[in-house]
Amino acid sequence: MSPYIVFTVIAAYFGLLIFISHLTSRKADSAAFFTANKKSPWFLVAFGMIGASLSGVTFISVPDAVGKGNFFYFQMVLGYLVGYFIIANVLLPLYYKLNLITIYGYLKERFGFWAYKTGAGFFLLSRVIGASFRLFLVAGVLQMGFFDAFGISFAVTVAVTIALIWVYTYKAGIKTIVWTDTLQTFFMLVAVIVSIFIIADDLNMGFAEMVETVKNSKLSTIFDWDWNSKTNFFKQFFAGIFMAIVMTGLDQDMMQKNLTCRNLKDAKKNMFWFSITLVPVNLIFLSLGALLYIYVAQTGIVVPEGADKLYPYLALNKFSVFTGVVFLLGITAAAFSSADSALTSLTTSFSVDFLDSDVNDNSSKATRSRRFVHLGFSVLIFGVILLFKLLNDDNVINAVFKAATYTYGPILGLFAFGLLTKRKTVDKYIPFISVASPIISFLLNTFSKEIFFGYEFGFELLIVNGLLTFLGLLIFSEKGKGGK
Repeated sequence: MSPYIVFTVIAAYFGLLIFISHLTSRKADSAAFFTANKKSPWFLVAFGMIGASLSGVTFISVPDAVGKGNFFYFQMVLGYLVGYFIIANVLLPLYYKLNLITIYGYLKERFGFWAYKTGAGFFLLSRVIGASFRLFLVAGVLQMGFFDAFGISFAVTVAVTIALIWVYTYKAGIKTIVWTDTLQTFFMLVAVIVSIFIIADDLNMGFAEMVETVKNSKLSTIFDWDWNSKTNFFKQFFAGIFMAIVMTGLDQDMMQKNLTCRNLKDAKKNMFWFSITLVPVNLIFLSLGALLYIYVAQTGIVVPEGADKLYPYLALNKFSVFTGVVFLLGITAAAFSSADSALTSLTTSFSVDFLDSDVNDNSSKATRSRRFVHLGFSVLIFGVILLFKLLNDDNVINAVFKAATYTYGPILGLFAFGLLTKRKTVDKYIPFISVASPIISFLLNTFSKEIFFGYEFGFELLIVNGLLTFLGLLIFSEKGKGGK
């Protein structure tokens, strides 16, 4: 595809985002940036969360992973449903009851200062890593489709990508994102559906034949019952439950959108429809992956080396120009729907949880502080993406989830201990317990075959990590005593 077409598509797309930003940021105050003034329509939040949840990782890596792991990822998706049910009926009522701006304020209420800072700190670490992984994907596609043609370095590609996000989010924050995420989810879903039908047409398949071909392919195998396998059903299903809880329910990024709804009833409706819709959407992505590999097998195309390259390679080099344009819109929308909200949530958490900013303070000093933090996280993500490019040797969706098992585990343990027990723990010990847990989890994962007779951990390592934090808190606790 011509790099000039790529440039035109991306420029037009960001022009639309900036226009939406202009409309939503008029008369926007500090509360609009952090909470959207608690006026977001629940159906917009629900639809926009689909794109934020899936992101560029799902758009590229899930189809690509089908060639290595069939439809086994869908086992986690089934677990997500249970996790979202818990979020809607346990966590959301708690957050609304306490009227929280950032969800880690619960830890301050329950345990004290150090628990609060520890939970928020692990979120910042988790979200910086996750946002960097996701932006790494879209920057790589832009590099392939445009910047390489002009000899422009990957570092410049990343800088331009992040700068564009900063431009349309720095004024109205979450208020803008509720609307842009809705637009970006629409583009993402249209892109994947159109791609599926274009591939089927190239293979001379009608809709019924396409469905039957995917269904009969060995790639569409969903369940893995091998206990020693990393993709065993029970490991994936229970990991899915806890991944949903930690990466949505205990994640400021995702919950900040929920907390912009008018009331708890609307927030629960949002979570219900979001979770139900996410199941068929993930199945569509997996089906796209199967079709891509079927297409490669039937046409004799050589799959390029390197992780997460099949879909963009075919879209930009082998399919029609129209398909390439659709793909570009989809991957850009998918990646930025999660990256823009990540940048806003990082700014929110750091401002509120560490700088004790007043979300209703509209003074010039408060505004400068917020924008400085916003810019600071943009620079930090830029650096982490460049580091990830040097280190990446794995499918990106696996990399994101691997990172989550270590960084979200302590948050899971803290919230679980707070909600499931009435014991008081020694607050000053909590940072040490929370750091020790992922270290022990890493060692268990590294030597699992030797220790557990050939057993290999999958994403269920997150549960182990959370359990270790829970046990550490239990050891340093007393009934009705302890504390801040």
